[in-house]
Amino acid sequence: MPPLALLGAAAVSAREVPATIRSFYNSLGAAGSCCNKLATGFYASDDGPDTFSYCGDHLSDYNVVYIQGVGGALADMDVDCDGAQRAGSDDGRCNSSTDTQGETAFRSTVAGYGRGIADLDPFVHPYVVFGNEGSKPGWKTFDPRAYGVEPLSVVAVVCGDQLLYAIWGDTNGDDGAKPMVGEASIALATACFGSSMSGNNGHDATDVLYLAFAGSEAVPGADGAAWDVGSFEEFEASIAALGDRLVQRVGGRAGDSDEPPREGGWAGRSLG
Repeated sequence: MPPLALLGAAAVSAREVPATIRSFYNSLGAAGSCCNKLATGFYASDDGPDTFSYCGDHLSDYNVVYIQGVGGALADMDVDCDGAQRAGSDDGRCNSSTDTQGETAFRSTVAGYGRGIADLDPFVHPYVVFGNEGSKPGWKTFDPRAYGVEPLSVVAVVCGDQLLYAIWGDTNGDDGAKPMVGEASIALATACFGSSMSGNNGHDATDVLYLAFAGSEAVPGADGAAWDVGSFEEFEASIAALGDRLVQRVGGRAGDSDEPPREGGWAGRSLG
């Protein structure tokens, strides 16, 4: 795998990862896995292990929830094309998707903002698919709202050695064979890893950090984001000030776990 500094070479220009977030990211990898597994048994890929968890190790100090596997793995980034693909934004890269749905989980809230859009646009809005729903027997589920993470709240994403801001905009359902984690809108995937991202081509390496913030202060609401703009750059810029405030919660260490690092070291790659 190429160095993280090169992974985002084809992506849009973004802010550098702050030192505290960089330290936090690296220390999660060094720890191996989280201790406070809010829910576990999820998959990053159809042919991989069910060893991924929603983690609450830092709910008490930083008030954040994140995804982590074992051996230092974080999450991957599959591409989600759900939502309202408005005329002018769709460039055809979602045509290869076999599971696109016409709406996102929080469509009614978006429409209720009264900003002239009926739903999130996967080509414009950088949203993260976070949480798992389903009613199949034995299906693994997780509702971030049970731990204070609110719909359409800001999520910090570390990908390709850059920091981007997204929103929690959709959830994973039980329409697939396995309960999955690690998915984001094509707008966010493109910003992270370039225009090769498409409906059937995501980022497979488990080196992406999705950092969700609990509390109502993480929600931009109707007036705190430019919901009706026509580009990723405009929308991401509109939530950047809020994102910058939220990441200041993070102090840089991965906690005081008594569990030693996993044998064999971190499967991911540290941020230099």
